[in-house]
Amino acid sequence: MKELSNKNNLQVLHEDNHIIVINKRVGDIVQGDKTGDKPLSEVVKEYIKDKYNKPGEVFLGVVHRLDRPTTGIVVFARTSKALTRLNELFKNRETQKTYWTVVKNKPSQKEAKLIHYIKRNEKNNTSKAHLKEVPDSKMASLDYQIIKELNNYFALEINLHTGRHHQIRAQLSAIGCPIKGDLKYGFDRSNPDGGIHLHARKLVFIHPVSKESLTITAPTPNEVIWNAV
Repeated sequence: MKELSNKNNLQVLHEDNHIIVINKRVGDIVQGDKTGDKPLSEVVKEYIKDKYNKPGEVFLGVVHRLDRPTTGIVVFARTSKALTRLNELFKNRETQKTYWTVVKNKPSQKEAKLIHYIKRNEKNNTSKAHLKEVPDSKMASLDYQIIKELNNYFALEINLHTGRHHQIRAQLSAIGCPIKGDLKYGFDRSNPDGGIHLHARKLVFIHPVSKESLTITAPTPNEVIWNAV
């Protein structure tokens, strides 16, 4: 893994002519929203423009998103050909997504598969995980296992099978294990940086142009509890 230093403090995990993969920090938004804050997509465009002295507008396609308080792997397309193919890969779930998270309460089982029906509430931007199907809900599935027991917390590794809105946050909250710092889903206090302990750790996918298999791993934030994991 190479890290490239630059004025925008981007941590670049992989870069070639067709894609660029970034390790997102807490608080970064992937794409512009109503807050008007500068999105990661614009920062990456500036980085590419500076590095390659590109005249005019830089093409950058947003393939998927991470919630603002989470960290980890975000893939961007640098060409329209890559964007079309990556969109298909993500839509058809032809990617393996692994997350790490830290929770306060110990899950009842060391490892398990969770299946819920997620219903999104647009008004307050949350999702609720139901055990049975309810109107306008979508099936959500993940596997988790406890990978480390810390002093007051438990670190879990999660393999995601579906990509629902706030899926991991809602499903873990539903089994009584809200993520550290996640006030929205039932944790009792916020983290100092306003983030939550949810990190997109690993992504395995086929490169949209070269067709080689890529495995990308993102280092966790440099923070006491993550460092203990």
